[in-house]
Amino acid sequence: MRIDKFLWCVRFYKTRSIAADEIKKNRVSVGSQTVKSSKEVNPGDLIKIRKNQIDYQIKVLQIPKSRIGAKLVPLHIEDKTDKEQHEILKQRKLAQDYYRIKGEGRPTKKDRRDMDDYIEGDNSTDMEDGDWDLFFSDVDENKED
Repeated sequence: MRIDKFLWCVRFYKTRSIAADEIKKNRVSVGSQTVKSSKEVNPGDLIKIRKNQIDYQIKVLQIPKSRIGAKLVPLHIEDKTDKEQHEILKQRKLAQDYYRIKGEGRPTKKDRRDMDDYIEGDNSTDMEDGDWDLFFSDVDENKED
């Protein structure tokens, strides 16, 4: 099976054309050699893929006849990716989900005010207590000079 079709069949890429584009950009190699889309894949081959700044390594166990379901993927490939790479991926996801859950959109006015309050720190004035005389007392003292 062609490597672009294989990567699409085992759900590494959403479409076959995306897989072919990634292969053209030299982000996929078999063994230690970069390949073309027409490269045939055989059981036992070690494929290295650079995707989302992560270096994946997969070993081909079987060749599927066509695109397979997500539950059947482990029957056809074995993940040989370093644990460090998986940790990098987890850290990226945590950093993205830290402030806003996916789909919530842009920060609201309240979020902006909360961020401004956090940045400014505790700069509370006496006006919050309703003591306006203290607020204007500095202005009156300057006029008397």
